[in-house]
Amino acid sequence: MPFRDILVHVDEGKSCESRLAVAARLAAAHQARLTGLFTRLLPRLPGYVSAQLGPEVQLMQDKYAREVAARAQEAFNKAAGLAGVSTEWRVAEGDAIEAVALHTRYADLVVVGQTDPDSEDQSRLADHLVLDAGRPVLVVPYVGRYETMGRKVIVAWNASREATRAVNDAMPFLQAAEKVTVLAINPTGGPGGHGDVPGADICLHLARHGVKAEAAYLKAEDIDVGNMLLSRIADEDADLLVMGAYGRSRLREIVLGGATRHILDHMTVPVLMSH
Repeated sequence: MPFRDILVHVDEGKSCESRLAVAARLAAAHQARLTGLFTRLLPRLPGYVSAQLGPEVQLMQDKYAREVAARAQEAFNKAAGLAGVSTEWRVAEGDAIEAVALHTRYADLVVVGQTDPDSEDQSRLADHLVLDAGRPVLVVPYVGRYETMGRKVIVAWNASREATRAVNDAMPFLQAAEKVTVLAINPTGGPGGHGDVPGADICLHLARHGVKAEAAYLKAEDIDVGNMLLSRIADEDADLLVMGAYGRSRLREIVLGGATRHILDHMTVPVLMSH
């Protein structure tokens, strides 16, 4: 199914321009409608503070929030105009995670930014959306520009439910790619494993959808999966990673570490994640 509705989260972060460019080019390539969503959390002063300072403080806060939203809309319109796509602009008040998750349910794909460790906002929007949105989440790194995306794709395959969902959600990217590598890391055998040839079964399925995919696997028990994925991305000059997210609980990944958390923290190319 092609992408017909793409939602992009817009903020004032320094990486937003690159994210908007990626989303706008995607919308143009898929002839999709691009919706920009800006969220604002209005600070509310305690009653006794408002009584002391008067209504002017609230008016100043509202004025500043509108100015920020206007600047965000201007940046969105500029990116969409350069790509020549149809658009819709939305402003939602309240918690960004809840607002974006709600609006994403009426889109085919959501484009968000990787959390910038130097930013004041450490809510880790992408982490939450992967679990809450019910839609594929394309996460764009906070550094770099991505003029091409989806030319060479690596699919992180572990034969799990989450990986299966990611492959299905990424089909428009995979069908348009020049090269797709289905990569199994430290594959296992058995009924619930990868079969005799790791990745062969999913490559056969992809072939029936017109995707020319190559199966590959790596074994290195002393290196974590996240670093192995990043290394392979660099080796193959890939420009998109597709992977299932949080095969185990998010809390366990935060405490013990895991591939999802590692990629979200250290990604070098855009990543399409599904849960």
